[in-house]
Amino acid sequence: MNDVRKGQQPYRPLADRLRPSRLEDVIGQTHILSPGKPLWEAIRQGHLHSMVFWGTPGTGKTTLARLIASYADAHFIALSAVMSGVKDIRAAVDEAHRVQALEGRQTVLFVDEVHRFNKSQQDALLPHIEDGTCIFVGATTENPSFELNNALLSRARVYTLKPISDQDLEQLVTRALDDAAAGLGERRMSLTDGARERLVQAADGDARRLLNLLEIVSDMTGDQDAPNVDEALIKELLSTNLRRFDKGGEAFYDQISALHKSVRGSSPDASLYWLARMLDGGCDPLYIARRVVRMASEDIGNADPRALTLALEAWDVVTRLGSPEGELALAQVVAYLACAAKSNAVYMAFKAAQKDVRESGSLEVPLHLRNAPTKLMKELGYGHSYRYAHDEPEAYAAGEQYFPDKLRNRRYYAPVNRGLEIRIAEKLAHLRELDRAHVRTHADSDTAS
Repeated sequence: MNDVRKGQQPYRPLADRLRPSRLEDVIGQTHILSPGKPLWEAIRQGHLHSMVFWGTPGTGKTTLARLIASYADAHFIALSAVMSGVKDIRAAVDEAHRVQALEGRQTVLFVDEVHRFNKSQQDALLPHIEDGTCIFVGATTENPSFELNNALLSRARVYTLKPISDQDLEQLVTRALDDAAAGLGERRMSLTDGARERLVQAADGDARRLLNLLEIVSDMTGDQDAPNVDEALIKELLSTNLRRFDKGGEAFYDQISALHKSVRGSSPDASLYWLARMLDGGCDPLYIARRVVRMASEDIGNADPRALTLALEAWDVVTRLGSPEGELALAQVVAYLACAAKSNAVYMAFKAAQKDVRESGSLEVPLHLRNAPTKLMKELGYGHSYRYAHDEPEAYAAGEQYFPDKLRNRRYYAPVNRGLEIRIAEKLAHLRELDRAHVRTHADSDTAS
């Protein structure tokens, strides 16, 4: 049943009403949409090529796809990868063939959230892109290198769209308020400076989110004549979290990476900022706790062994208290880790040992290191000549060999000159001197005999 009354236009959201119809009206993305830039010139001249737009929500991916079709006078077909499958792709291709035969026009096939297509669905596009049936334009919020197969990527150029700057979002607010035909100008609604600033902050680089919020504000003040909206009303509207934090996507891993690198770089302030960003965006505190434990081992290690203990204790606190009470323990340990002495010596040593294991095969355990619980094993030499370290001077069996013969005297662990590892390095240097002395003594004995 059609709910639109005769003579009335169907409802269109503000974001759709204000969608630019000219390149000059596009807000943001000047790094690819300025006169002289390849994409700008290609669209202006109607020279189409297949492409993928990669960017966070509300950066103009759909708008650009529609502009591309408009400037080239091409037929436009839009699919959502969330709702569509191979059958829908085939239907779109059939439609493109009909348009080409009847009107002589090209077709722009726009696939939103293209990363949601599986490999077979992506492969279904390839022959029709290859033979020119469709100009493919994909939109994705995820890194195309990870989410799109190589065959599809090789046939499309990737353009990265950036979040809309606060200055550009301010311009968009003004356009919405002043455009009597498409925006909110007919209502003569205005915003205080504080309300504008709060709206722009909440939009977080997302133009569509900004316009949706602005339309909600308009609805909230619909019974007022020329309302002047203040910051208090915006705060009421924004009582729920609106910042961008995709729990499974690119922004998620970027922020985790930023936290880890800030800790590694000994910046407690930046570390606390990224921790706050992740928690504010809804990241599971237990996930952060697990990552913090990894940081303690990977980047601090034996330079300050207390770091690992504190990280585990913070994890325990978060488990016991939950949020928000347990979050302070995370902040405490993140700040401690950032300030602690740094060493990746164990991390690098372990990687080197793993490499040797992979490359050297299943080397046998030397006989003197094997346990000998039976008479037969003793007769075979198991455990023969093993030196019990506790019975040796300084509880150290100088010159003893613990590696398989093929890897004799390997060294992986190189303590750094920071924190507790200074003392560890001194201890290891002393033990190696004992080894050298043992070798010299035995060499002298062999010579004398």
